[in-house]
Amino acid sequence: MPYSTLITVEQLQALQSSGSPLVIFDCSSELANPQAGPEQFAQQHIAGARYAHLDLHLSAKGERPAVNGGRHPLPTRESFAQWIGSQGVGNSTQVVVYDRQGVHYCGRLWWMLQWLGHEAVAVLDGGLQAWVAAGGATATGEAAPATACDFALHPPRVTLVDADTVLAHLGQPDQHIIDARGAPRFRGEVEPLDPKAGHIPGALNRPFTSNFGPDGKFKPAAQLRSEFQSLLGQRDAAHVVHHCGSGVTAVPNVLAMVLAGYPTPALFAGSWSEWCAHPDRPVAQG
Repeated sequence: MPYSTLITVEQLQALQSSGSPLVIFDCSSELANPQAGPEQFAQQHIAGARYAHLDLHLSAKGERPAVNGGRHPLPTRESFAQWIGSQGVGNSTQVVVYDRQGVHYCGRLWWMLQWLGHEAVAVLDGGLQAWVAAGGATATGEAAPATACDFALHPPRVTLVDADTVLAHLGQPDQHIIDARGAPRFRGEVEPLDPKAGHIPGALNRPFTSNFGPDGKFKPAAQLRSEFQSLLGQRDAAHVVHHCGSGVTAVPNVLAMVLAGYPTPALFAGSWSEWCAHPDRPVAQG
C-alpha cells in the first residue's frame, strides 16, 4: 500500500532501504524571503532529496497560465505534471514531502500531487527536525540532476473550488468555510500581506498550527476529530471548504481532517488573497 497521508522517519528509512521508486522533496520556504528556502536546502537536507520552490515550482506567478488568483495561484495540472515528471516522478513513484517550518509549505506539494491524481504522496511527520533527531542521513549543496519520467494525469483525488463557487454558496447549508490563518488576521486586527483585513462572512477559524503537538508532529487522529467536531458543531463535515491567505497553509487543515477520518474536504486555493482583491466580495471582521 502506498503512503498517502503521513509517513514516519522510521517508515521513510525502511522505504529508502527497500529500493522502491522514491522521490523526496524539501519544500522549505520563507514568505518574506524567497531565497531563504534554497539556502536552507543547500545548508542541510535529507540525503537524496530534491527541492521544490513555492514560487517557482508550486505556483504560477508572472505570465504563466494559472487556474486561480491570489498570491500563490496554482499552475495548470498539465504544466505541473510536466515539472513533476522532470524531477524523476512517475506514476508508480512514492513521493515524500517535508519542510523545516512545521508543515507550513510541504502540504502544498502533497495536495498538488493528489490534485494530479497521484495517491502515493505523504508528508514526513515532524519534518526535517524529526529526521535529524533520529539520526537520518543528511546532505548539503544542490540536488543531483534528475532522470525525467513520464507522468500521466489521472482524475483529481481532491476537490478544488473557486471564488465564484464560494460566493454562490455563501451562507448556504452546503458550504462551511474554515479559515486557517491566525486569529488576529481572521478577526481583521492585522493584515501584513493582503489589501484588506478580515474574513469571509460566516467562516470558522482554525489556525493550521492547531493540528500539531509540541513535538511538531500531527496530533493523534482521535484528538483531531474531537477538535473538528467541536469547531463544526452540527455542520456537515462533508461540506467543508478550507482556505488561508494564499492556499498554502490551509492544507494542514485538509490533511488533519483526512487523518481524523473525515472525507477529504475541498480547498479554495485562491483563498483570502483572491477573495479580498475583488471589491464586490463581502468582508467580515471581528
